[in-house]
Amino acid sequence: MDRALRLVTHAGGATASSLACLALLLLPATRPLGLVATIANLASHLVVQALKRSVTRPRPSTRLPHVAALAALPDEYSFPSGHACAAMAVAVAITLAAPLAGIPVLLLALAVGASRVYLRVHYPTDVVVGQLLGTVAALGAHWSLA
Repeated sequence: MDRALRLVTHAGGATASSLACLALLLLPATRPLGLVATIANLASHLVVQALKRSVTRPRPSTRLPHVAALAALPDEYSFPSGHACAAMAVAVAITLAAPLAGIPVLLLALAVGASRVYLRVHYPTDVVVGQLLGTVAALGAHWSLA
């Protein structure tokens, strides 16, 4: 289970979310969606990084000596979850453009969030707030370009 969830968690990382946006931008039919997803992804990343440096909440494995992280820590702060935020930003952007295609992508985004808690690199509130921020970023990008 640990190995599978380490793979799932990478779907919300900067590399995977950026590659998803790039793939959407490269195809003429999905270029408008790619623009929305890219703006949502970038905006969510900026907000997450600003909040991480403002809140400075230590990760569970740093704060709780009996808790060992089951995945590499991308940085020292846990609030909010950047992986959950990026996954949700891209997933909501896709869902707004293509609701049926968005369902499995949304499920993957939710799995990314759950994996971050399971792997002990985030608290549940980190993930929920990250997912909300990603949703707001996608809605904002969608509405601003509609």
